[in-house]
Amino acid sequence: MTLQEKTAQLFGVWVGASDEGAEVAPHQHDMEEPVPLDDLLPHGLGQLTRPFGTTPVDPALGALSLLRTQRRIAGANRFGIPALAHEECLAGFAAWGATAYPVPLSWGATFHPELIQDMAAAIGRDLRAVGVHQGLAPVLDVVRDARWGRVEESIGEDPYLVGTIGTAYVRGLESAGVVATLKHFAGYSASRAGRNLAPVGMGPRERADVILPPFEMAVREGGVRSVMHAYTDTDGIPSAADERLLTGLLRDTWGFEGTVVADYFGIPFLQTLHGVAGSLGEAAAVALTAGVDVEFPTVKAFGAPLRDALARGLVPEAAVDRAVRRVLIQKAQLGLLDADWDPTPAALAGTDAHTDADTADLRGTVDLDTADNRALARRVAEQAVVLLRNDGTLPLAAGRAPARIALIGPNADTPTAVLGCYSFPVHVGSQHPEAPAGIELPTLREALAAEFPDSEIVTAPGTTVDGTGTDGFAEAAELARGAGLVIAVLGDRAGLFGRGTSGEGCDAESLALPGVQEQLLDTLLDTGTPLVVTLLAGRPYALGRAADEAAAIVQTFFPGEEGTTALASVLSGRVAPTGRLPVSVPRLPGAQPSTYLAARLGHATEVSNIDPAPAFGFGHGLTYTTFDWSHLVVENEEAGTDGEFELACTVRNTGARRGTEVVQLYLHDPVASVVQPVQRLIGYVRVGLAPGEAAEVRATVPADLASFTGRDGHRIVEPGELELRFSASSTDARLTARLELTGPVRTVDHRRRLHADFQVTHRQER
Repeated sequence: MTLQEKTAQLFGVWVGASDEGAEVAPHQHDMEEPVPLDDLLPHGLGQLTRPFGTTPVDPALGALSLLRTQRRIAGANRFGIPALAHEECLAGFAAWGATAYPVPLSWGATFHPELIQDMAAAIGRDLRAVGVHQGLAPVLDVVRDARWGRVEESIGEDPYLVGTIGTAYVRGLESAGVVATLKHFAGYSASRAGRNLAPVGMGPRERADVILPPFEMAVREGGVRSVMHAYTDTDGIPSAADERLLTGLLRDTWGFEGTVVADYFGIPFLQTLHGVAGSLGEAAAVALTAGVDVEFPTVKAFGAPLRDALARGLVPEAAVDRAVRRVLIQKAQLGLLDADWDPTPAALAGTDAHTDADTADLRGTVDLDTADNRALARRVAEQAVVLLRNDGTLPLAAGRAPARIALIGPNADTPTAVLGCYSFPVHVGSQHPEAPAGIELPTLREALAAEFPDSEIVTAPGTTVDGTGTDGFAEAAELARGAGLVIAVLGDRAGLFGRGTSGEGCDAESLALPGVQEQLLDTLLDTGTPLVVTLLAGRPYALGRAADEAAAIVQTFFPGEEGTTALASVLSGRVAPTGRLPVSVPRLPGAQPSTYLAARLGHATEVSNIDPAPAFGFGHGLTYTTFDWSHLVVENEEAGTDGEFELACTVRNTGARRGTEVVQLYLHDPVASVVQPVQRLIGYVRVGLAPGEAAEVRATVPADLASFTGRDGHRIVEPGELELRFSASSTDARLTARLELTGPVRTVDHRRRLHADFQVTHRQER
C-alpha cells in the first residue's frame, strides 16, 4: 500500500454532518467541512460515520444507500477494501424507527447483567442486519459528580456495578458480530465541577481504583474490540496524547488487541482546546504515537496533515503501519476482506436491492422496532424502576385506585420525556420536526389511563421543565384538592449542549430540580392530598420536603419507549419494583460532588456545618413485600492475603407477594496504609422469592477484592481486619462479618480475581 492508501484506512467520513441544524458533537460546525468523496475513494476509506444516525431515513432505504456506498468505496480502490460503518447505540440503535431502550443509568438500576446482555445482543442484531459493523457503546465512566450532564449515559457511581453491567453489554453486542466501543478512556466523568469537557483534577490513585476498573474488566472479560479515548486532560495530559494510558496500560499491560478510536474531533482538539500541538499535523503525530488508530468522525488530522508530519519526521511511518495493521485485522475479522465479500445486509437479503431499479417498494420493509424488541425494552424498564419511598399508598391494586387521579407536572403528557439525549428522536429527530418520531411513545397520561380504566385522570403541567413561571400552580393545586391522589411527574428534558436539562453539555449548577419544579412539589404537598412523586430524569435530584413527606417516590432514569407502560404497571402493582439506585439521591442540592464512595472525611463531621448524607443511598430500593435477613455463617474468620473467605446468610420473604431482593456485599477496611472509602461494593446477586420462601446466599470472596493502590503506586492486598457486610443498600447493612487477612503484603496485578462467587439455594419455609 502507498502511504496515502494506508492513511486513508485511518479515518472516517461523516456525510451530511455539515448540513444546517444543531450540533450533535462538540464544535461540529466549526470542525466539519464537506469532504469530496471522489477525491478520497481512489485511495480507500477506513470508516463511514453514522449512515443511519445523521438524518431521519427509512431503515430499508438507509441499508440500500449504505450497500451502494460500500460498493462504490470497494470499487474505487485497487484493493477492493470497503469501509467499516459505525453508529451510536447508547440507548438502542440511534436510527429512525429503531427501538429506544432505557438509558445506561437505568441499566445500572436493574442490577441485572444478564438482562442487559440480552438487550445489547438485540441492539447488535439490528445494527448488523442493516450493515453496521461498530457500535459506540458502552459508556464506562463512573459518576463522580451528578451535576455532569452525561450522568444519564453512565451506568452508576460504583466501579464494580459499572464494570459488571458494562461488560455484559459488551458481550451482548459482540455476540451479534458488532464491534463494541468502550468510552471514554479515561477520566471524562471526573471533570471539575461536573462541567462537560473540563479538566480533570484527580490523582493517580483515584484513577486506578475508581475510573479504570470497569475498563479493565471489559477488556479482560468482555472480548471488546475497540476503545475510544476521552476528551479530557488529567494532570495536564490529554487522553488522546497519553501513551502510557493508550499503549502502556491498555495494550502492554491489559493485552488489548483491537482499535483505539478518537472521540469526535478529539485529535484536532489537541491543537484547538488543549494546546499541546501547534498544528493539525503535530496533533496527528502526537495522537498516533500515543496509540490512537482511527480518527473520528471525519478526516481532519489523519489525512494530509499526518502525511506532512511524516515528511517532517515528527512520527515514523512504522506508527502508521501499526495502526493500519490493527484496522485491517478488524476488517478481516468482520469478513470485509473476504474474496466473496458481499455488502448486501441481511435486512435486504432476497430483495432486488442489488439492482439499480426503482426501490420505492422497499420503504417500510425493515422493522427495527419489533414486538420482541419492545417486550425486551419493557422488561428492562420495569426492572429499572426504583421505589424510593412508600407509606403504603402503593401499589394501587385493583379496587384501591382512587376514582379521580390528578396527574400534575411538566412530564405528565410529554411523549419524549422517557428518552435520553442519545435516543434518535431527541438526538437527531429534534432537528427535523417535519419527520414523525418513527416509534410509539405513549405518555404517562395515556399509560395510566390504560392501567386504571375506572379512574378519571385529570392533568395539568403546573410549569415547564426548566421555566420560572408559576402561573400554572393554582390550576395544579385545584386539581390536586379535588382528587383522591396526586401523581407528580417531574424531572428532565434531554438535549445536547444546553438544549436540555440533562445530556451531553447540559450540566447543572446544582442538584435542585430544574426550574420551579420543587416549588410545584411544595404546592402539591400543601394541598394535603396524598402525593406520589414520579421522576423521569437523567440524574438524581434533591427533592426537598418531598423526600420525607411524599406518600411515595418512584425514580426512573429515562426508561425508553416502553417506560411509561412500565411505570404504570409498577404503580398498579401488576409488576413489583426490583430496581436499586445506581447513584445516590442527595438530600441537599449543593452538597455535591459526593458519592457513597467517600472516605471518612467525606461524611458528616463535627467541623463542617454541611452534612452530605444522601436522602437515599446507592443501592437503595423498596419492594412490595418484606424480607428477613438472618443466619450469618462465616466458614473461616481468617485467610491469607492470597486466600479467600466463605460466608453465607439466609434471606426470607416474609410478605404476602413475590418479590426480589438484591443482596449486596460491601467491603469495609478499617485501617489501611492509604485512605480508603468507608465501604465499597464488591458483589451483588438478585434473589427472587415467593411468599414464605427462603434462600441461602453463599459468597466466596477472594482476598484480591480487598486490594487497592498502595503508596508506591502498585496494587496490594494488606493484612489486617476487614468487614464484609451483607446489605440491602450502602446505607442498610443487615449482617456484618468481621474477618482478618493474615500474612505478608501481597502485590497483585491485572491477573487478579475480580469477582466474588455467589451461590443461591432456595428452600420453602413455613
